[in-house]
Amino acid sequence: MNKKESTLSDAEKIFTELEKKLRSEINENVALVGVRTGGMWLAERLHHNLGLTLPLGMLDISFYRDDFDRIGLHPDVKPSDIPFEVTGSHIILVDDVIYTGRTIRAAMNELFDYGRPTSIRLAVLVDRGGRELPIAAQYVGISLDLTSDKLVSLQQGDDGKLSLSLFDRHHPE
Repeated sequence: MNKKESTLSDAEKIFTELEKKLRSEINENVALVGVRTGGMWLAERLHHNLGLTLPLGMLDISFYRDDFDRIGLHPDVKPSDIPFEVTGSHIILVDDVIYTGRTIRAAMNELFDYGRPTSIRLAVLVDRGGRELPIAAQYVGISLDLTSDKLVSLQQGDDGKLSLSLFDRHHPE
């Protein structure tokens, strides 16, 4: 096992690190919004662990992706749910992995359809580099420098525990 694979082996530890970073800067006036699916898992746990009072929001950005015409519609599209007033809110957008920045761009486009927030900050479990858009996370569990042929995937077990996998784009196992 190489250093990158061993680093990814403890997603729970990485999550705890991300939570610590958020805890030091968050207050009760901040709303969390998770990007389906991995970002939602993280946002649910963060919302609970941080004891936030504003309701948790969820985005399914399927219709906002810039590659929709190439990849089509994912069969598990769910409606987005933002149960608070977006206009004037301080929002932390939560996703599992940031790579090119295109998913976050799509999430921000959808958020602005709900209103104009005062601020949007980004929290991710893994920043794997490779940005195509000028988007950066303010809260990061772990940063990795991976080549474009590597993918990082977050899974959540039946017990709620998180795990991360690193695999080759062309030969997923």
